[in-house]
Amino acid sequence: MTDPSTLRGLREGKLEVVGRLPGSSNQALVVLVHHPDLAEPFHAVYKATVAERPLFDFPVGTLARREVAAFLVSEATGWGLVPSTVLRDGPYGVGMVQQWIHGDPSVDLVALVVEDDPRLRRMAVFDAIVNNTDRKGGHLVPMPDGHVFGVDHGVTFSVEPKLRTVLWGWIGTPFEDDELAGLQRVRDGLRNELAASLGELLDPAEVTATKRRVAALLRSRHFPRPNADWPSIPWPPF
Repeated sequence: MTDPSTLRGLREGKLEVVGRLPGSSNQALVVLVHHPDLAEPFHAVYKATVAERPLFDFPVGTLARREVAAFLVSEATGWGLVPSTVLRDGPYGVGMVQQWIHGDPSVDLVALVVEDDPRLRRMAVFDAIVNNTDRKGGHLVPMPDGHVFGVDHGVTFSVEPKLRTVLWGWIGTPFEDDELAGLQRVRDGLRNELAASLGELLDPAEVTATKRRVAALLRSRHFPRPNADWPSIPWPPF
């Protein structure tokens, strides 16, 4: 789970811009986080709200907040799937700042996805909770210890069912006990603190829709199926 000193650095530290992620649709910047309590600076990704590309199906200026909301849900599952993420002021105004995760470059992402690696089951459950509409293979960050992180959660939490992902390998498969336990932790959080925190980031209708998705997943106890009225796989898939 999240290291408190990392979160403190993200929230309070000085952000030094050192580069830009090529091809980023929202002008994502690489920053170095400096804080007196840190043994050494660490890298993070900074996405300023002012640089967000307008989308036809999401309100303007909300993507950074959705990224932070996804992190909070990840924490509530107990699985630590999303790197530490905060909303704060930065060099170009308010935006999201997320710890840079150094993944294992030797892992074949295509094989990881097409072979339905069981390490991705929790990520598939998480995406169903947050209604992720853009789970590309390139948004997965496998670690040397076998853990897999997910990044780029700006298009999540829509009220309408828009799950679009490359992780369809378990359609209709029953949830395992640990997956049900994660869903139950989110359900419980949505009855108090988590709901309040999401309410500061999302529209009330989106929080309500999240509660309904979690309740539906717990009732079905199975991985969801694609929405026939919505593309099921993002493009490009990686």
